[in-house]
Amino acid sequence: MKNMFNLKLFKNIGLPLYIFVYLIIPYSAITETLKVDFVRNLENSLNGRNLEFIRKNFINDEIQNITKQFSKIINDFPESKWKIKRLKSNIPNEYILRIKVSGEKIVNGEIYMLDSNFDYLFSINDGKIDAGIIKNLFTTIRNDDKKIDISFKIPDKVLTGSKYDIDIILNKPLEEVIIAGAIKPHQVNSLFEQEILLEPLASGGIFKMTRAPSKPGIQIWTGIIAHPKGMITFTKSINIVDKI
Repeated sequence: MKNMFNLKLFKNIGLPLYIFVYLIIPYSAITETLKVDFVRNLENSLNGRNLEFIRKNFINDEIQNITKQFSKIINDFPESKWKIKRLKSNIPNEYILRIKVSGEKIVNGEIYMLDSNFDYLFSINDGKIDAGIIKNLFTTIRNDDKKIDISFKIPDKVLTGSKYDIDIILNKPLEEVIIAGAIKPHQVNSLFEQEILLEPLASGGIFKMTRAPSKPGIQIWTGIIAHPKGMITFTKSINIVDKI
């Protein structure tokens, strides 16, 4: 199985699997108010690797951790790029940025592509970012040059205590091809690495029914699909709410 899916190559970029929530933390520094040109300046700062911008605009307790995690993603995907736009919020002193991070990395001749999309909600206290929260996170890393036709059917939001389905579907018939994969929940307070053990999949994907936690919050799922054409890892956050 390891030879078929070339697992050693994939380990070189981070198995145990990186949870790309660490992408989110450094990327929303702000001073005073969101001016018209703020998003452009922020985007330019991130793409220019301007850590001084981060140091000046975050609360002191976060600076060391932010700098460390920023350096990690740049090390993993040196050419990564950020695109940011502002969304409207109906809540006073709440700001929302929609962020897209993309990049690629060559490991032993294999091209691994990163694609991460999420919303970052935050408030401003004393001119600095505070009380940030991540929503609608969906990140993939894949080395198949998008040759695997795959659909991710994972909800963005579910009610507390309710049952819901997680379906990762390979859309084309697999015939005699054997694939492997796995999915597991991740604790919000442990966001950086975890091991995921691959198992052969008898059906064309991963199909799971689960139950939401009993309290509002965020639930994170991570997983991997291994196929003769390549591999795909994914991370998805789900908002757990007490009413919809």
